[in-house]
Amino acid sequence: MCQKILCRQKNTWPHCKPNLHLMQSLFDKPVLQEVSLRLQLLQKNAQPQWGKMNVSQMLAHCNKAFAVPLSERPLPRMWLGYLVGWMVKTSLYNDNPWKKNLPTASLFVVKDERDFDEEKNRLQELINEFYSKGPDKAGLYPHPMFGKFTDTQWGQAMYKHLDHHLRQFGV
Repeated sequence: MCQKILCRQKNTWPHCKPNLHLMQSLFDKPVLQEVSLRLQLLQKNAQPQWGKMNVSQMLAHCNKAFAVPLSERPLPRMWLGYLVGWMVKTSLYNDNPWKKNLPTASLFVVKDERDFDEEKNRLQELINEFYSKGPDKAGLYPHPMFGKFTDTQWGQAMYKHLDHHLRQFGV
């Protein structure tokens, strides 16, 4: 198992790789492979280290998040995004880990029970689709909360979101 996976399982990431200074991107093949491996390691009985979602709800939440950069048409902007989205936008793709228990936009909240295997398989499909579309065809429209991202920022933001939630469940 690669060092990154072991570090994340022990919750020491990113401290175990002190020379890594650039936020990773889901458009990079090694990053895609790492995320896919971590997703495979996720178990149905995994317990959250923080937050209110169970593991199946977290997977469904991540699936909803991929609907944004994979959308075939623009999504309506949220009024709150115009007010405060610009203030926190860089936190989506910078090197600083997200804080635990951040609020979730209502559009992405999942409260009902979900099928673990179905959500997990769907997430892997969406991750692969995002990677396959690449920076030229994914994220064509502004984010409903945070506005326009560059190609690089889309890849970094989607990686960081997945990383946050995989860490939430110990992988």
